[in-house]
Amino acid sequence: MLTRITGAAMRGIFLAFLIAMPSLLLSDSTTDSTEIAALMALLGGMLTFAEYYSSFPSFIEFREAPPLNRMRFLSLLLTIGALSLMARHPVDPTGLTSLIHGLGFKIGTALDFSYSPVHLITLMLPADAQPETINMVRDAAGLAYVIGLISVASFFFAIHIRNWPVANGAFNVWVNLPLFDPTTGGDVVHRLQRDGRINMIAGVLLPFAIPAAVNFLSAVLDPTVLSNPQTLVWMIGAWGFLPASLLMRGMAMLRVAELIEQKRRRAYANAEALQTA
Repeated sequence: MLTRITGAAMRGIFLAFLIAMPSLLLSDSTTDSTEIAALMALLGGMLTFAEYYSSFPSFIEFREAPPLNRMRFLSLLLTIGALSLMARHPVDPTGLTSLIHGLGFKIGTALDFSYSPVHLITLMLPADAQPETINMVRDAAGLAYVIGLISVASFFFAIHIRNWPVANGAFNVWVNLPLFDPTTGGDVVHRLQRDGRINMIAGVLLPFAIPAAVNFLSAVLDPTVLSNPQTLVWMIGAWGFLPASLLMRGMAMLRVAELIEQKRRRAYANAEALQTA
């Protein structure tokens, strides 16, 4: 019980810190935005604590199948932290912000080629946008995109080298996929494979689709809000994290489907062996 409470509390604190990080690092935040960030951090921390403290899952997937959620959290933490430090650099430069800013500049410049997701992000800005804003958006997008790719590669390594999730013991579908009902909708393996492929396709296309959607809805969504540091951090952070998270979810569901199919084959083989014996 104590271990469960401690683990849930630490997860809640970490998530609250992540949500509040841009407001803490960006000193030009307004009072209203700081209060909203504090409220969201408190709410997110409480929901996370309640989810991990409860013995019955509600909406968080793969909570008993580490390190998937830890990788997701670390990816988002690195993305939001790096983008916050990058946005802080013009107003309060330090050695760390200079390092992150320089790294973002190199990555953003390298990935800013025709039809790349980073290039499409810059194209969604209006023609009269300030060069500083364009460069900041490009550098932030490049850094967020690379962090997402590294996260996906790390989870791929965990699946194929570390044998996730078998290395952690038996995989409980009900606990780790609380929103997935295995009793409805046809064969479980086919459904998991379908959902996994859909997630992976969405993860690949989303970095290209979001800038196109913003351009299409430019009358409603104003891209110039990216000139605000906190808005830049959260929008570019979401743009980089969501596709990576979908790719990791798709890989996880395909892996679970593969394990179920392997178990079925073994069961069929054992049944045939008993019949022939």
